[in-house]
This record gives sequence, C-alpha cells and structure tokens, in this order.
Amino acid sequence: MSTNRRRMRVASVVAGIGIVAVLAAGCARGGGSPNSTEDGGAAEASPGITDDSITLGITTPLSGPTAGPGTCTVAGITAYFGAKNADGGVEFGDGKTRTVEIEALDDEYDPQKAKANYDQLKSSVFAMTAGLGTPTNRAWREAAIADEVPQALIMTGDPIFSDAEESPWQLGFVPIYQNEGQAFGELLAGSGEEHTVAILSQNDDYGEGYVEGFKAGIEGADNIEIVKELTYEATDTSVDAQLTELAGSGADVFFNAMSITPLVISSLQKTQELGWLPSWFLPSNTSSPTAILEPGGAAAFPGVYTVAFAQSAAAPTFAESEDGAAFLAGLKEYANYPDPPAFPHCVWSYQVGATLEQVFAKMTEPTRADFMEQLRTISGYTAPLMLEGSTVDTTVDGQPAVSTVQVQKYNGKGYAPAESWDQ
Repeated sequence: MSTNRRRMRVASVVAGIGIVAVLAAGCARGGGSPNSTEDGGAAEASPGITDDSITLGITTPLSGPTAGPGTCTVAGITAYFGAKNADGGVEFGDGKTRTVEIEALDDEYDPQKAKANYDQLKSSVFAMTAGLGTPTNRAWREAAIADEVPQALIMTGDPIFSDAEESPWQLGFVPIYQNEGQAFGELLAGSGEEHTVAILSQNDDYGEGYVEGFKAGIEGADNIEIVKELTYEATDTSVDAQLTELAGSGADVFFNAMSITPLVISSLQKTQELGWLPSWFLPSNTSSPTAILEPGGAAAFPGVYTVAFAQSAAAPTFAESEDGAAFLAGLKEYANYPDPPAFPHCVWSYQVGATLEQVFAKMTEPTRADFMEQLRTISGYTAPLMLEGSTVDTTVDGQPAVSTVQVQKYNGKGYAPAESWDQ
C-alpha cells in the first residue's frame, strides 16, 4: 500500500474505508505539562484538535506478511468511531462534542517506514494509536517523547511502553509478552506431569519477552525441562532448519513465540512433515483459527493453546450478542470489512476506540497533556467484547491497559477456556 497520506472523516456513513486503505484513532500514556496558562486562562489547544473534531494517527502494516492483523488495527477502531460519529460524535469532558478523523499509513512492518510515517503525521494529529508491532513502535518512541506526542493504546506487548518513567508519553493496550508467556508456563507447570519443551522465538524484544515470561511461569517446577531453544529473525522467510533441529529434541511441548503469520502456518505444516506432533503454545496475535490454524492443519496436534482477553468474532454465538452484532455491523458499514475478521486485532482496536471514548469524556482541556493525564485514570472499565474477568485498568505503572489473560485451547473450530492442562 502507498504511504501517501489519506485523510478520512469517519463521521459520514459514506466514509467507508477499504480495509487496506486507512483509518483509526488513538492516544498514549505519560506525563505532560500543566493544562492551563500561568494567568489562569484556558490552555492552548494542541495540534489535531478543534472545537468540533479530533484527528488521530496510526502507523501499522497494511501490506506485507503482517497485513492481516495490521489492517484489523485500523478496521476495528474505524468501526467504533464510525458509528459514534454517525450518531453525532463523541462528548468530551469540556462539554464539546467532536467527530473523530483518522489518518493511517502503511509501514509494512518496517521500522524505518514507521518512523517516516510518524514524522509525516506528528504535526497534524492529536495522538497516535493502535498501530501494530514492537520494532515499528519502538522506532519512533523516543521521537514521540521528545515531541510530546501521545503514543497511546498501541498493539505491542513490549513492557517499555507501559513504564511511565521510561515512556512518559506511551501506553500499550494488549497484555505484555511476559504476562502471556507466564500464563503458558504456569498452566504447564500446574499439570503435575513431566514435560519437555522446545522453544523457537523471534530474535528481538517480542520473542525475548515471551520466553522470559514462560521461564518465570515454570520457575521452581521440577516437572518441566526446556530441552532445546532456538531463535529466528523477523525478516526470515523460512525456519525449516530450526524446526528440524527442534524436532530432533523429541519435546512434547513446542512454544513458538512467533509474530509472522506465514511463518506460523508453514511451521505447523513443517512439523507435521517431520513427524513431530507436540502440543503448541502460540502468542495471541498469531493464533487465529481461520487464518492460521486451519490452513496449518493444527487439528493434527494433541493441543494448541493461546491466551485471550477478548471475545472471538469467529465464535458461533458472537453475532447473537448486542455488542457482537454492533461490532460486525460497524465493520461492514464504516470499514468496508463485510466478513467476520480472522484476526483478534479487529476486536482489540474496537476496544481501543471504546477506551479512548472513556478518556475523552474526562478531558477538560484540549491538550495532549490533559489527554495523557486522563488516560492514566481508567480503572475497572469493561470494554465491549471483553471476556469475563478482563477489564481495562490504566492505573498500574508497568502494566498496559489490559493485563489479565485467559489460556484457551483450540477445539478444531475455535477456542475454549483451558483452566488446566488437558490432552
């Protein structure tokens, strides 16, 4: 997709956006300057906000191997604010009602392109939000801090974005990688059975975070042994050599901390070719039943596990609920996305939109600083389509907006809760 900027007002029903086009909304966490002038007058509005509109920016992969989840980060938030704008807009804490304009640019999961996109957007948007990727979001984190531009509720589990001291203008939305990895480890350690584990992880903060969490989860458990651990590069087009070596370990559990959709599919297929059929642990962002597990033939394995905090749009009863029906209708009408999404990121970014509305309702000044201050005050908020037991809480330093996860097991069509190890 071209990196030319596309502006779109999500206020109109006519303003549908092609899923590979662009749109979205968002904000960030951190410190800021006072919200009023020294003489007590109203603070000057930050860029990207007027009395009747607010503009939000996104840089995310809309083409390339991660385009599936990347386009979802635009579609879900577009669906949410499209419906709100069609109803007249979003009410802010200063008494004004504003429509939401979203600008999204394709970074192809390339850090350099993500930084260039940020540079293009930073002077015209109020805040950046929802964009997918650890290396891509890291590429412009320091610039956003220097520029005092919110980088809020982004789709990365990198814990640095939820550290208020290290990242004062940032906040992640999804659980940090360590939380997911630890949930896997604790489930396995709690089985009471002896297991050997092979690990393949992305050679960056993404992979390291998952492995760190997993090892924390099995710490002190004498029934779990990691027998082989290898890495791959995010730019690799094949991991067959690593899989062949890992298969030789004979491990009965495979933790594949991988973020690249095509590689997960080919990994599922390759391990079957090798005759290696362990149980799998997969990160939440690469565990889609329809887009990954079905084409990969995941039903051949004794168990495929992932974690979740949001309902799955692929669930048979999803469309029957009020929130599910509204979500699907919004995707179709405002994001030109007629089918149930294959990736959870569509639901996640829809929840980002709902969380941002909570923040906007608290803002009494049209400033980035006030936005950041209010962003850190959301507690116990149950966003639409959240699983029971999961909430949005932005008040805990070191944790993203959502920190609770539930381990789920693939049942051949979708996922069901896995409260204990079940083979």
